[in-house]
Amino acid sequence: MSILKIAIQKSGRLYEDSLQILKDSGISINNGNDELKIVASNFPLEVYFLRNSDIPQYLIDGVVDIAIVGDNLLVEKGKNISVVEKLGFSKCKVSVAVPKNYEFTSLKDLDGLKIATSYPNTVLNYFNSKGVNVDIHQISGSVEIAPNIGLSDAIVDIVSSGSTLFKNNLKEVEVILKSEAVLAVSPLIQEDSKKLLDKLLFRIQSVLRARKSKYILMNVPNAKIKEVSSILPVLKSPTIMPLAEEGWSSLHSVIDEEKFWEVIDQLKEAGAEGILVCPIEKMVL
Repeated sequence: MSILKIAIQKSGRLYEDSLQILKDSGISINNGNDELKIVASNFPLEVYFLRNSDIPQYLIDGVVDIAIVGDNLLVEKGKNISVVEKLGFSKCKVSVAVPKNYEFTSLKDLDGLKIATSYPNTVLNYFNSKGVNVDIHQISGSVEIAPNIGLSDAIVDIVSSGSTLFKNNLKEVEVILKSEAVLAVSPLIQEDSKKLLDKLLFRIQSVLRARKSKYILMNVPNAKIKEVSSILPVLKSPTIMPLAEEGWSSLHSVIDEEKFWEVIDQLKEAGAEGILVCPIEKMVL
């Protein structure tokens, strides 16, 4: 029997979010004993819990078929690894940061200086593309302390909230790239595993659509149904049900999470009343 092998980070926020999207996709995984490899109980999926930095090589070597990984890591180490879906969580930036008292005007200010980072390839390629020569000092962790101990003049590291930079008297001055979790595929994946991937991807995409959408119900005068319906383009057509009060109907549809308040204002102006909004668990198109 074929089985799809997936790698996820073994700890941290990405670990939690990866397990959650698999769970929301109907995959039952029990890792109560902190094992490094387990098999899902209700889907042909084998899960490898790995160090984040090791995942690209596992994909390249074909040890795993797919992985949930930050695309910043693929930029650094993931040559020939394709991405089939952006997952929308674990968002961050890979940024240049300098001491707070450093008078920074442009990247040219860093020409010839030392840059500490865990992403040497990304940094070198970026600065080369800008015509700036820097001395790369590779560090595997705690990059932010490097300027404070005289190890470097600046750093390039992952930035989420910016609190770590603030605590270490650093300031962000340039964003090299924006990153989020993605579903990546090994270049050596076999055909039978591709079929399983298609099934898993279908489930994940249904979950992602639901996360980006809201189910909406409202009361609308019959004379306003056409105008209100034009504001709700997510589905082919809204569901319309007559109310006990003559001349009114209940209209059901879906709206995008990102445009939620904008759409609500438009619906009210168009005559909708009694608007009820609900979360969606899955959305299959």
